[in-house]
Amino acid sequence: MTMDLAASQTAFADALLHADRPVPDGITTARGEADAARFAVYRNNVFVGLTKALAQRFPVTERLVGTQFFVAMARAYAQDHKPASPLIIEYGGDFPDFIASFQPASKLAYLPDVARIEAAWMRAYHAADATPLDLAVLAAVAPERLADLRLVAHPSTGLIRSGYPVGSIWSAHQLETVTPITDWRPQDVLVVRPEMTVNIHILPSQDAVFAACLFDGATLGAAAEAALTEAPAFDFGAALMGLVSLGAFRALQPDEGNVP
Repeated sequence: MTMDLAASQTAFADALLHADRPVPDGITTARGEADAARFAVYRNNVFVGLTKALAQRFPVTERLVGTQFFVAMARAYAQDHKPASPLIIEYGGDFPDFIASFQPASKLAYLPDVARIEAAWMRAYHAADATPLDLAVLAAVAPERLADLRLVAHPSTGLIRSGYPVGSIWSAHQLETVTPITDWRPQDVLVVRPEMTVNIHILPSQDAVFAACLFDGATLGAAAEAALTEAPAFDFGAALMGLVSLGAFRALQPDEGNVP
C-alpha cells in the first residue's frame, strides 16, 4: 500500500465518521464538484449500521436509557471507534468503557456494568466450544496437591464485579414487564456457556474474590487465602464445587497434570 493510498483511506474514514470534516477528494458529481449530499447519505447509512449493531449487542442497555438516548450515545461512540474486525458482531467490545466516560449517562452509574454483562454474553456465545471440567477429575486429586493446583478457565467464562445489582437488573430486563429492583447490594456476575446456552449467574458475594483469582491464574490455595481475607465466611469446598458445577473451568492446568 502506497503512502498516498493509506493517507487517502485514512482521510476517507475520518470524514465518514465526522460530519464536520470536508468531503474526501474524489467524491464528486458528474460535473467534478464535491458531492456533499451523496456523501452525507452514505455517512448516515454507516452510522445507522453501526448503531444497529450496537443495539443488537446491548439490548438491555438500550432499554434502560431509551432508543433516542441510546442512538445518540452510539453515534458519539462510533465517531471515534471504527470497527476493528470485518465481523460486525465483534463491534462494540469497548462500548461499556465508553459509557463509563459518557457524561450524559453518568447518573446511571450501573449502566457500564450492565453493558459489560452484555459484552461478556456475546463473547461467551461466540467462544470456542470446550468440555467443562468434570468434578470427578478434581475429586481424584490428592488432598496434599490441592492447594498448589491451578485451573484453566472455560473459553466462554467472564466475570463482572460490580457495586450495583447488575445481574438482577439484566435478568429483570429479559422479561416484557420489568419488576423494580428492591435489593441494591453489589453483585458479582459469572457469564459462561458450558454447552449450548449462555448462562448468567449471580455468585455468592464471598466467592467472587476466589473466582477472580482463579481466572487470573492463582493456585487454589492462594485464591482461597485471598477470599478468606476479604470474606471470613468464605467456604472453600462450596465455592470450588459451585464454580466447577457451573462450567467455569475446562481443565486442570497442564503443567500440574491430572494425576492424583
